[in-house]
Amino acid sequence: MRTKSPRYFMHLTATTQFGLEELLADELYALGADITHVGSRAVEFIGDHRLLYEAALWSRLSMRLLRPFAAFHAADEKQLYREVSRIDWQDFIGPGQTFAITPVVNRSTFEHSLFVAQLTKDAIVDQFRARTGERPSVDTRQPDIRLHLRMTENEVILSLDAAGDSLHRRGYRQHTNEAPLNEVLAAGLVLLSGWDGQQPLIDPMCGSATILTEAGLISQRIAPGLFHQGKFGFENWYDFDPELWNQVREEAKAQRLEEPQAYLAGSDLDPRVIDMAAANITAAGLEDYIKLSVRDVKDAVAPAKEEPGIVLMNPPYGERIGEEAEMTALYKTIGDSLKTNFQGYNAFVFTGNLEASKSIGLKPARRVPLFNGPIDCRLLKYELYRGSKREPRAAQPENLTP
Repeated sequence: MRTKSPRYFMHLTATTQFGLEELLADELYALGADITHVGSRAVEFIGDHRLLYEAALWSRLSMRLLRPFAAFHAADEKQLYREVSRIDWQDFIGPGQTFAITPVVNRSTFEHSLFVAQLTKDAIVDQFRARTGERPSVDTRQPDIRLHLRMTENEVILSLDAAGDSLHRRGYRQHTNEAPLNEVLAAGLVLLSGWDGQQPLIDPMCGSATILTEAGLISQRIAPGLFHQGKFGFENWYDFDPELWNQVREEAKAQRLEEPQAYLAGSDLDPRVIDMAAANITAAGLEDYIKLSVRDVKDAVAPAKEEPGIVLMNPPYGERIGEEAEMTALYKTIGDSLKTNFQGYNAFVFTGNLEASKSIGLKPARRVPLFNGPIDCRLLKYELYRGSKREPRAAQPENLTP
């Protein structure tokens, strides 16, 4: 039975990484969202408080959940200050609450996002000082209210940040290697592979095991938002419904499946990296569901008693000067291992080194453009057929003519 709550609908925006927009729209739609627009790195939708709380807990692909409340044009700094001053900030920042502003500025006459944030902050503080004689404090690390300011070609959108921090920071990661995937991208790779949550999934270059951990959360039906550190941003909003929030959290906890749903295994050549991976997996409560081993990628093998499934890996890209030959050899080894040890599987290699990927020696069946931070990447799919892909020729009837 649902508790009573402020039953009104809000316009919301979920941001994500390039290439994951359609998957995010599907994810939000499955939660009950009314999708209004799918754009670049963002999905706009309509929902009530229950949907907002569920999205914060269950969305694996959202970086931020935003609630826009003001939009205006700012041709110069005077107009920006004036438009911000017209907003009644007591509707959003309560007595004694701290705040911070996250600015994103693109293709604008304003050259520096920090200047835009500072000017916005000044307008807010000046309004409180004029009305109450007191000013709210800024806390850039853990504010009660985080505001998100997006300026594109001098068009400004101001939003409340529902999480208060990027949702990719799940909270389970204790250690990382040199170039870790963020959790949203890792979940996106798993979902882009078409993995059904029950097939074997193997990462023979698992690093800190973010791909495997995200796969484990999916297969065991664990809400990633349950690992969120501290309060969500909306818990400090004026219309926060604590009773509904507690109910949604308890419902999410009850969704967890205790029996293992899939064979999940990872390996890495460095024992120290495997120790870090094990710590992360344990922090996510998945130590009974994911197998780890110290092993070179050339020695990685499919489990003997399991049906073929998915191989998914994120090998090094070799960004340092002089690593070209080393990367070529590594990617050739990856290709040899896939062809020899994983016949019948679908393999996915996520890489930012497209030249080295040619050394895998297999023709990609699919190439998905993505980014890992600023690095232009591809998720390459390889179909590893048993034997030859070519169908055998039909047997010719014997010539019975004498």
